[in-house]
Amino acid sequence: MPRGRPSTSLGTNEVCVDPIETNSITVNGEHRRVPAGITVADLALELGLEPTRVAVERNLEIVPRSTLGAVKIEDGDDFEIVTFVGGG
Repeated sequence: MPRGRPSTSLGTNEVCVDPIETNSITVNGEHRRVPAGITVADLALELGLEPTRVAVERNLEIVPRSTLGAVKIEDGDDFEIVTFVGGG
């Protein structure tokens, strides 16, 4: 191999694809990709939210807080997530 040229196993028309499977979802109107297999509670944590302090609507249905850790996110899901804020 000529000096100064990087070694690569990819041809000019090959694309390196991320091996992590993801799902495409919408959260509060914003498109995002998340790892496949995560739960709604995992999503809340990824968004910097405490799962015990959010209300979640998934595909126009309320997700009971007691099930957030069990409900798996599916490709195409549409979420609305709101947080509870205390104060006077």
